[in-house]
Amino acid sequence: METVTLDGLDRALLHALHLDGRAPFRRIAEVLGVSDQTVARRYQRLRAAGVVRVVGRTDARRLGQVDWLTRIRCVPDAAAPLAEALARRPDTSWVSLLSGGEIVCNARARLRPEREELLLGALPRSPRVLSVSAHYLLRTYVGGQVAWSGRTSTLTEEQIGRLRAAAGAGPNAPGAGPSAPGGPDAPDVPDVPDGLDRALLAALAVDGRAPLAALAAGTGSPETTVRRRLAALVDGGLLFFDVDVDPRPLGFEVEAFCWLTVAPGRLAEVGRAMAEHPEVGFVAATTGPSNLVAGLVCRDTGAFYDYLTQGLGELEGVVAVETAPLLRSVKRAGMMIPSSNNP
Repeated sequence: METVTLDGLDRALLHALHLDGRAPFRRIAEVLGVSDQTVARRYQRLRAAGVVRVVGRTDARRLGQVDWLTRIRCVPDAAAPLAEALARRPDTSWVSLLSGGEIVCNARARLRPEREELLLGALPRSPRVLSVSAHYLLRTYVGGQVAWSGRTSTLTEEQIGRLRAAAGAGPNAPGAGPSAPGGPDAPDVPDVPDGLDRALLAALAVDGRAPLAALAAGTGSPETTVRRRLAALVDGGLLFFDVDVDPRPLGFEVEAFCWLTVAPGRLAEVGRAMAEHPEVGFVAATTGPSNLVAGLVCRDTGAFYDYLTQGLGELEGVVAVETAPLLRSVKRAGMMIPSSNNP
């Protein structure tokens, strides 16, 4: 990844994309007070440098699937090649290499029979693998489908209001301003997508901002049909747009995973509170000995310590906390990250 220095306009653009991953450049430009061409150039530069990716993702529940969080502890020198092997699997969306020879990844499978294949057949069995555990992601409080601006919170409330008003809907609209996903007026989207839907979902998983013309050409369908199906997939809650941002160009050097044991009666309260913390890019309730997992991003080790002692320390109901620094992102938002792009 080339060295990229971000200015205020870059940060404002990233924040706008978090609010609506497919917002037209024209709409973003109007809110930011610059030209369409300027916004388009900035986005292409950031995307080419690996700073940001917008990808289309599906709601696992609508497809009868479950997202799994898998932890694999292995001999340290076996961790990197194993993480890369997991990243090459199509059913993983992100794979992270942590300190101490641990790998954490997200995998998706149907409850049956893919669950057995994933847990009993696909996961590695080797004397160099010390332990494997897999847990349901039960409820996501922030990250993925639940929009988050976190590190890129730059826009004013007035600008945020204008972006959302122009969209005519909440976050993740595909540009035409459909109603909120899964709302009472949502179109009837089949749980098993048809051929056109599958082609659209596959294309958007690579580039969530692919133009309608490109999607139409790739699927062999008219643009009007593609626009209608895209809006229906979003309105029906099957499709959403995830914005993945590399934190390093924004000045954040420490990433870590955090597993919390929370009193059951406080679980939702703690999850919702953490979702409001700017240091937390992802937090979800899980099965297993720890019932809450979070992905943290901090400027440095001092800020990391401050968050553990103050941000988490002030939450009632937290019984225990386990942390592990992230050494390398092997796969993010469905795309493998070359080792040369990691520090």
